Amino acid sequence: MRGISLIRVTENDRNEHPAVQPSQAEFPGSTNQVGEILTGTTDLVPVPSQSPQNPENPGVCGEVSWQTAMKRAIRRSNQLRAAVGLPVTAEPHAEADFPTFAPLEYVRRMIPGDPHDPLLRQVLPIAAEDQTDQPGFSSDPVGDMGALVAGGLLHKYHGRALVVTTGACGVHCRYCFRREFPYSESGSQNQDYAPAIEYLSRKTDIDEVILSGGDPLTLVDDKIDRLLSQLEAIPHLRRLRIHSRMPIVIPQRITELLVRRLRQSRLATWMVVHANHPAELDHHVIDACGRLVDAGIPVLNQAVLLRGVNDDADTLESLCRRLVDHRIQPYYLHQLDRVTGAAHFEVSEAEGQSLVDTLRTRLPGYAVPTYVIEQSGQASKTPIP
Repeated sequence: MRGISLIRVTENDRNEHPAVQPSQAEFPGSTNQVGEILTGTTDLVPVPSQSPQNPENPGVCGEVSWQTAMKRAIRRSNQLRAAVGLPVTAEPHAEADFPTFAPLEYVRRMIPGDPHDPLLRQVLPIAAEDQTDQPGFSSDPVGDMGALVAGGLLHKYHGRALVVTTGACGVHCRYCFRREFPYSESGSQNQDYAPAIEYLSRKTDIDEVILSGGDPLTLVDDKIDRLLSQLEAIPHLRRLRIHSRMPIVIPQRITELLVRRLRQSRLATWMVVHANHPAELDHHVIDACGRLVDAGIPVLNQAVLLRGVNDDADTLESLCRRLVDHRIQPYYLHQLDRVTGAAHFEVSEAEGQSLVDTLRTRLPGYAVPTYVIEQSGQASKTPIP
């Protein structure tokens, strides 16, 4: 199935036509599971419930705390359609296993009435997801399950390991390569990460740890602090990477308290965010990332090449320019991980190569991300020349 054609929009378009703001009365279902998030397994994962006792900066959006933003997120596709002024339709079967989860902070950046909005396309379930027999697509496209070595710990590459910290996420992207990851069975948070910490302590050749998920920044500050303290106590660890979409979808998560804790770590800390389209980078997001950079925490961006979202040179150029203008380094442009239900997002490698070639003629070298594909069993991500 061919993807939806991209309709390019500008920041002015979005400011002139703010998205519909759904109320709890209009969409009671968006909060009928307060305290829970459905993950791609049907497991229920708690929403962070810790409230800041003395918030120095409750959120860069200046409206609600990030915990409240999680609790009030839209959780049904037809609620999302109504919120952006689109007609209600039959919900795809895929939504039962991988529910809608879209925070209002993200929904507000969408163009009302536009079914092809590139932000909407990333989070709205559609019937194409029900086509689960696409050749080459699977539930574990990057070989995560074969790389599990301890509770929630993946060890794929030399010198570094990845902790699946939680199954909770601040947004459910429909192309997520972990949409079918068995978070409960993998033991991500068993015994406060004790199995993962024990493995890392023994493996002296590992000097870098990546916190992933789900999204590690859906953990409350106390839990992040405890996990960082355990990692900092392992003498051969030198670097920490945090992979998170929270600064993009719920930017108020980047509080002064969190920034201070990361800045104080003895580990060299890097934040890797995930933005695919320039319209995701509103001033709240830029402010949040700026807090990190100002604190000496480099911010990198990895994007996924997606049909109907960013599969044209103008959009990718605009994304890269906006990133570097605000001190965010374009890091990777990923070829789609071929997870079941995401075939409609796929762009061919030949098209991707052509797009990156065009970027090289328009942008300085530091502003062009490396085009890569992750292949199960390989010793690293594979650059696509």
